[in-house]
Amino acid sequence: MNGERPVAAFAWLLLASLCFMAIASGGAFIETTLPGGLPLGNAIVAVGLCALALASVMLSPNSGWQRRVCSGVFILSVLWLPVSLLLARNLLLNFGGRNGDIWIVFTLAVLALALGCWLWALTVWMYRLKARGN
Repeated sequence: MNGERPVAAFAWLLLASLCFMAIASGGAFIETTLPGGLPLGNAIVAVGLCALALASVMLSPNSGWQRRVCSGVFILSVLWLPVSLLLARNLLLNFGGRNGDIWIVFTLAVLALALGCWLWALTVWMYRLKARGN
């Protein structure tokens, strides 16, 4: 694994961290409406999920099932916003009834998978680094 991929992976992790900190801050800016009507907070969450999943892809070995699993989680993260919009049937992601419950489970599953893949990729990367004696 060349030296650029771990740097890129940690850069994506930094972006994901900034996105999640922005959402956790609860600032009024997350309610700003983007052109088209989507709130900025929804876009920030989508970018954060994708960045976290992409960090695990970048840190995974080039071949093998770990890379394929992490790539699948990245695709799932990319699909988080479209699936959320379909469940909500509106751009504000206001939910009612059963669709709200489905959305919460889906969102938590995507977040858990992205975080799990990151921890898995980091563990394998550190183990391989230690095995090389660097």
